[in-house]
Amino acid sequence: MKDYASSKVLVIAFTCNHCPTAQLYESRIKQLAADYRERGVALVAIEPNNPNAVRLDEMGYTDVGDSFEEMKTRAAYRHFNFPYLYDGETQKISRAYGPTATPHLFIFDGERRLRYEGRVDNNPREPLVTLKDARNAIDALLADKPVPVAKTPSVGCSTKWMYKEEGRKQELAEIESQPVKIQPASAEELKLLRQNQTGKLVLVNFWATWCGPCFKELPDLETTYRMYGHRAFDLVTVSINYPDEQPGVLSALRKQHATSRNLLLGSTDIYALMSAFDSEWNAAVPYTMLIRPGGEVVYRRQGEIDPLELRRLIIANLADDDYIGHQAYWRTAAEKLSER
Repeated sequence: MKDYASSKVLVIAFTCNHCPTAQLYESRIKQLAADYRERGVALVAIEPNNPNAVRLDEMGYTDVGDSFEEMKTRAAYRHFNFPYLYDGETQKISRAYGPTATPHLFIFDGERRLRYEGRVDNNPREPLVTLKDARNAIDALLADKPVPVAKTPSVGCSTKWMYKEEGRKQELAEIESQPVKIQPASAEELKLLRQNQTGKLVLVNFWATWCGPCFKELPDLETTYRMYGHRAFDLVTVSINYPDEQPGVLSALRKQHATSRNLLLGSTDIYALMSAFDSEWNAAVPYTMLIRPGGEVVYRRQGEIDPLELRRLIIANLADDDYIGHQAYWRTAAEKLSER
């Protein structure tokens, strides 16, 4: 409070990285900060979530989690024009304020009396907004008038308090208990994999047990699958080891708890099988391809993946059917990668 003693109005916005509702409000919060800065209004954002309390299946709409380092990543990527503070370690400030969901705003007058708390506006879909509650409150305070509405509900992802860490641990235990399977793949099956008639966005990764870079990226690939696997997304790993090396391949996959679909080249004619998937591929691994339904390739990488840019591209290409407007948030990342 002392840092902003000279500000006529102080806006504290509890928000986070992983929540799709919070993501849709990022631009509006940035605009609030920009529009009122010269009028004596300070805006500070606080991330209230304990990152260890966020389940992987709650990260199906994000590229990063809610840790302090990942906050830096999001702030840089979205060019935040306001301080973004971390409270996930102790949640002391968040417990004092009690944000129920992200985003959740608290607006104080010049004497630091709470005058408004709740939503930014009345619709996460910006084109449908009819009431700009936060702006109305700020305008009233700047004009020394009563705030029209002092409290509103705030739709978004629930705050991830520390006690929810148990849910994350339970999720990981469930993953580790699932069987890891591997199947031989024929040339015809690999052709069908490349054509992708599944109706899902499919990420295909070719690897081998003797390939160091392959092992390095496998954990990131499996985490990606756990993040987006409950949506219209699938991961298929394809080992280019020989069929009689299946025990070693299966052992490596079990160490990663690789519950995705796992294939092994079905014959010793490995070059013919790899060509069946992609005749232009030079056969070096790791080799990764992201394929839209119907066979359109939106990402192809020879060598190690960049997990962050790949996740942004996955989200940008997932069906925008259960959270309309979210895909557009990530479209910039898709356009940048498609230009490469």
